[in-house]
Amino acid sequence: MIEQDVERVCNLINTRTQVGGRTIVAIAGPPASGKSTLAKAVVEALNFQQQSATPCATLVPMDGYHLDNTVLEARGLLAKKGAPETFDAFGFCNAVKNLHVARHESFFPKFDRQRDLAIANAIPVHPDTPVVVAEGNYLLMQSDPWSTLADMFAVTVFVNPTLDELKTRLQQRWINHGLDPAAALQRALGNDLPNAERVLKNSRTADLTLNQSYTDIGASNTLPAHTPKRT
Repeated sequence: MIEQDVERVCNLINTRTQVGGRTIVAIAGPPASGKSTLAKAVVEALNFQQQSATPCATLVPMDGYHLDNTVLEARGLLAKKGAPETFDAFGFCNAVKNLHVARHESFFPKFDRQRDLAIANAIPVHPDTPVVVAEGNYLLMQSDPWSTLADMFAVTVFVNPTLDELKTRLQQRWINHGLDPAAALQRALGNDLPNAERVLKNSRTADLTLNQSYTDIGASNTLPAHTPKRT
């Protein structure tokens, strides 16, 4: 099923290509929807038959703009990691806007889930790369600063599974992080699911809505990465 959706997204991108400029694509959705998996697959598909050494498409995830754990801890936000206020939202939005006018190589941070931190300048965007796929929970949110990106995106895609599906997947994520089922459910209900509900209720309508989840939840970068120490 994901192959069909990747084809749908790529076809839409091809119809919206910005002649003489850069095509910026937004793939958004709640945590555990599988948007990271979809975005990665779309970029791989766009690059598959690329003959040049310059990639046709590059993926820029929002998760590189997580605030550092020391900042979150000082602000009492560490347990809410993944919520909108735990990102450098203005920094991300400004960086996306700059992609439209960049005439030189740009660099973006990447979130390292194993070390639970962002790595600066880990994602290069070549000046001649025509397509940039931005991916994240809040790209289509109707509140500032996210709403200022509305005119930046040539294509918008929203992955829209049911809340019941998200609840199951979010709980399984925390089980995969070592929590028992009860603790995993509590963790999901305490932060992740409210974030998912906020995304579902407050995101603007996308050009393409996909009403399903994808299966690679272990590889997704949208989950708040901090797992509290177990005592």
